[in-house]
Amino acid sequence: MITFDKCGIFCAQAGVYIDPWKPVDKAIITHAHSDHARWGMKAYMAHKLAVPVMRYRLGADINVQAIEYNEPVTINGVTISLHPAGHIWGSAQVRLEYKGEVWVVSGDYKLQHDGITTPFEPVTCNSFITESTFGLPVYKFPASADVYADINAWWRANKEEGKNSVILAYSLGKAQRVHAHLDASIGDIYLHGAVDNVNKIYEQEIGDLPEAKRIDANVNRKDIKGAMIIAPPSAADTPWLRSLQPYKLGICSGWMQLRGTRRRRNADRGFVLSDHADWEQLNTAVKATGAENVYVTHGYKSIYSRWLQTEYGLNATEVDTLYTGEALDETGETEPANNEIIQ
Repeated sequence: MITFDKCGIFCAQAGVYIDPWKPVDKAIITHAHSDHARWGMKAYMAHKLAVPVMRYRLGADINVQAIEYNEPVTINGVTISLHPAGHIWGSAQVRLEYKGEVWVVSGDYKLQHDGITTPFEPVTCNSFITESTFGLPVYKFPASADVYADINAWWRANKEEGKNSVILAYSLGKAQRVHAHLDASIGDIYLHGAVDNVNKIYEQEIGDLPEAKRIDANVNRKDIKGAMIIAPPSAADTPWLRSLQPYKLGICSGWMQLRGTRRRRNADRGFVLSDHADWEQLNTAVKATGAENVYVTHGYKSIYSRWLQTEYGLNATEVDTLYTGEALDETGETEPANNEIIQ
């Protein structure tokens, strides 16, 4: 029922692509990150919480159908529904059923609940398409609550030293996750414009976040002292960031599991916080589907597909796609150097 071609993941019976990377007539979008939701499709379908961000990023006039989780849509005999992926708010797995055969395209996902996203729900299927961004045993992420506590403790210590705290986090998903769990009693919270733009959509569609100020021309940066500042990775090594000195720099990423990655990014602290599944979560998710066939996309796909074959006896196949997983910055760099991966 599903094939992979030059445009993306294709269901010929329904005439739809899932997260295509080239313009097509009909596209189902798993979430609004730019490697999965691209400009140029004639018609889109996505979860209702992803749609406002898609309109913000792709244009207010895009032709998009918003649907709820577990709301079936039938196209030429194929029943299509969206199910929570737990990746970011509005993210979804796509379930497609035709003549008793079920496929699930998971997009990006995580099983660790982040406090702001609808939690991942396993969907039984015959064939499962999974990412493998962190598909190595070395990636075992700490509990989110512990990471949030570490971020707040770091901020408090930096303030006592008379320094600002800067956290670099994706403007969509991770920035709201960090913001939602900040202890506002410690001090003031400031936002880069890119983060503030997405935060406004989050607050309009989902709920309030701790009070924060946008850093713009009306803000005297000399008045920012002992504050927490949330910015996207693209802000690193820019005049915008240097104007906020003195500060300490923290990066939130699953890649921070490896110390060498943090050193290469010149960060004072690396917080292991990812919107993707770690090794154990990947295995738990795959097993929960009951799928006999597993297609492994972006990440350590060759290693992870072999693991599924040998450990679980599954028909696992690696698939080339243009998804980037969790990039360290807007250059698209993802996986660390091999010599940094130490079991």
